[in-house]
Amino acid sequence: MSQYACSELIGQVLSSECPSREILEHLTSKWAVLVLRSLSDGVLRFSELRKRIEGVSEKMLAQTLKTLEQDGFILRTVYPEVPPKVEYQLTFLGAQAAEKLNYLIGWIERSLPEILQNKQSVAKV
Repeated sequence: MSQYACSELIGQVLSSECPSREILEHLTSKWAVLVLRSLSDGVLRFSELRKRIEGVSEKMLAQTLKTLEQDGFILRTVYPEVPPKVEYQLTFLGAQAAEKLNYLIGWIERSLPEILQNKQSVAKV
């Protein structure tokens, strides 16, 4: 696809050719949402993220962090120590994304009783 054609599609997430669709996929994966939620509390090391996000494998966390770093949502800082110290934090763009996702998380948590009640009602039918 030419750059001109690609720029024509920016902002058209319903189009399969729109580059925003890939970013939407990256940001809304379960692990990315939980990483952004965790980092919205501040700078964390890999092991701290792994402890906070129950159920995430080391491989999946590393992959998620790499994707979010490539997209410019998180900053990875390596300190020249032995053993190496690596910290992760949100970039300005990442903080903006995390703010939106945290709003959605809050809405889900506030609405959870109603959502669970609806699930039970449908299951009984």
